[in-house]
Amino acid sequence: MSSAAEQEAVQEAAGHASRRDAVLDGAPRAAPAPPVWPGAPTPLGARFRTGPDGTAGTNFALWAGGAEAVELSLFDGPGPGAAETRVPLTELTHGIWHGFVPGVRPGQHYGYRVHGRWDPWTGARWNPAKLLLDPYARAVDGEFGLPPEVYGHVRDWPEQHVADTVRDERDSAPYVPKGVVVHDVDDWADDRRPKTPWSDTVLYELHVRGFTMLHPEIPPELRGTYAGLAHPAALAHLTRLGVTAVELLPVHQFAHEDHLLRRGLRNHWGYNSIGYFAPHAAYAASGTAGQQVGEFKRMVRALHAAGIEVILDVVYNHTAEAGELGPTLSLKGIDNRGYYRLQPDARRYADYTGCGNTLHVVQPHVLRLITDSLRYWVTEMGVDGFRFDLAAALARSMHDVDMLSPFLAVIAQDPVLRRVKLIAEPWDVGSGGYQVGAFPPLWTEWNDRYRDAVRDFWRHALPDVREMGYRLSGSSDLYAWGGRRPYASVNFVTAHDGFTLRDLVSYERKHNEANGEGNRDGNDDNRAWNCGVEGETEDEAVRALRRRQLRNLLTTLLLSTGVPMLVAGDEMGRTQGGNNNAYCQDNETGWVDWSLLEEPGWRALFDLTSRLIALRHAHPVLRRRAFFSGRAHSADGLRDLAWFTARGEEMTEQDWYAPAATLGMYLSGRDIPGRDARGEPVVDDSFLAVLHAGGEEVSFVLPGVPWGERYEVLVDTGREAQGVVPGEVYEGGAVVRVAGRTVLLLRVAA
Repeated sequence: MSSAAEQEAVQEAAGHASRRDAVLDGAPRAAPAPPVWPGAPTPLGARFRTGPDGTAGTNFALWAGGAEAVELSLFDGPGPGAAETRVPLTELTHGIWHGFVPGVRPGQHYGYRVHGRWDPWTGARWNPAKLLLDPYARAVDGEFGLPPEVYGHVRDWPEQHVADTVRDERDSAPYVPKGVVVHDVDDWADDRRPKTPWSDTVLYELHVRGFTMLHPEIPPELRGTYAGLAHPAALAHLTRLGVTAVELLPVHQFAHEDHLLRRGLRNHWGYNSIGYFAPHAAYAASGTAGQQVGEFKRMVRALHAAGIEVILDVVYNHTAEAGELGPTLSLKGIDNRGYYRLQPDARRYADYTGCGNTLHVVQPHVLRLITDSLRYWVTEMGVDGFRFDLAAALARSMHDVDMLSPFLAVIAQDPVLRRVKLIAEPWDVGSGGYQVGAFPPLWTEWNDRYRDAVRDFWRHALPDVREMGYRLSGSSDLYAWGGRRPYASVNFVTAHDGFTLRDLVSYERKHNEANGEGNRDGNDDNRAWNCGVEGETEDEAVRALRRRQLRNLLTTLLLSTGVPMLVAGDEMGRTQGGNNNAYCQDNETGWVDWSLLEEPGWRALFDLTSRLIALRHAHPVLRRRAFFSGRAHSADGLRDLAWFTARGEEMTEQDWYAPAATLGMYLSGRDIPGRDARGEPVVDDSFLAVLHAGGEEVSFVLPGVPWGERYEVLVDTGREAQGVVPGEVYEGGAVVRVAGRTVLLLRVAA
């Protein structure tokens, strides 16, 4: 006898039957439909399996709660001329249309046609003429172009005559990629995740294609691919540098915007997702449909074997379908009102992302889509964490950002997701969207206040040193609440969005003309200093100063408490020619130039960066797991953190508010909270860092007992040769001459 749930499902399906049949009776058929069995509503997506009688086939399940009918379209290939067979899905369970199709095996290309009302004024945009990508498709074959046929409304492209309330009846199937049925079972039994603690993590933001395209030791056929990133030459650079995790710019299947395609450009960064389960097909070396899944897994395995975690930059806040004038590729045609936040008039979209639409995360099926995707990438694709683009948009309840929102609550209790690394970009473009320091304890955050303070300090633009003190010591003013730790702060000076580190010291104005937007795009507030000349120069004095500033910025970053994040190529002087918004530069501008390592000056920068990372790994006082107290823990008055003026005196309240270019930071290795793996107290060396942003030389008095009897110089960025002068020792109380714009790092010698 059927269960109550099964009876309810039968009744729900029967209630829709007559209307659905009427809709489908008028729909064209390209070929006779194969038999379809009821199948199951879970899991969502296309899953190859064995049916009740041992017959092999694929179960298809799609949530389309407001639809009147759903057809599964099966294709005999990916191209425009592929023959289509339409299979009505007649089973409906709690808004999920489903069916099991015998004989459909891995490699099958498919999509959906969803029937319903066309009434944009109420947000209804169903159009069965548009082939739709399965939101749960685990592989995609083909690229999204944007001819007029892929728009649900009338659009005479490229003339841009648009009538978004008039339905376009042209078939989009020849012009859009198809989903591919995948059956790639992998239990990861032979994989060993590094599981690096947050406090020990050094992040390295890179682009799969941009990092590998110009590498001379990677075979040409592997450049720009997952296999290229897994190549020993790529891994060797990462391990020599010493980073513990790569943060990959978006690798979900994405589409290129029409305004870029019309200018002959492409979306390089990939923040335009359309498939949350599929690795971006263009990054696969294999040309076989569906093989990108296995290639991605092999890349993850190779990185894990090298001791490097894999963190994905994910874009769940919006999709590539943009606003009411955007294309109909997937969710918009499946159930526009069910997936997107709409304005009160429902024709237009609520846009908290600046990209035309915002996913309606408070809807259970949208929340399920996101969390199913996250779990899939952890459990089946092997990744170790996520950086959430515009995370504040995901934390919005009905309108306002809410740290008790359904999304954050679900993440906090999920047994898979609460154990991986979670990084928030803690803002969006909507009202109240800036939320730095507000995310709950499981989360770390990109700390843009760290970025701004460090940039301003080294261009000597801070009114005093209060802000710098907080940022160097872990930003306790932002994160010392609710059990959060210093590693809640992801410290960065540059990111993919903005100037590279070299451009930060070479340009004061953006130079984005190549983007074709009249240099209007990109941030105008760069907090940059060009050292006296705009752009590249042959003036050796200017070039030497710029190299010193690079050493200062990298040294500051890697000595700061928190989690440091480097951007691929900054460690060897990569430039984008002053472009601070290279999102559409899939060319030498957006790729890492590996020839820089052949130049002695840039090789020296790499060597210094590697040495600083190694120093950080070796000394727990540089990667503390708890905030400093600033209090004396021993009779001699030594504190875990102390601040000094150039006079060698501890800073007073007045000193913090006074204009200053010099700051001495003392880190005591004697009073580190916590115990090691054996339960023993953690004891380390003590360090004094002198940061001098003024242009003139300064005399700095080294503090004497109890702070230190002697000091050994480890790093001096004022010196050209790698910034390192090992073995130079000064007595406590000695006067050290610190060159203008220099970081001096000293270890308290025994």
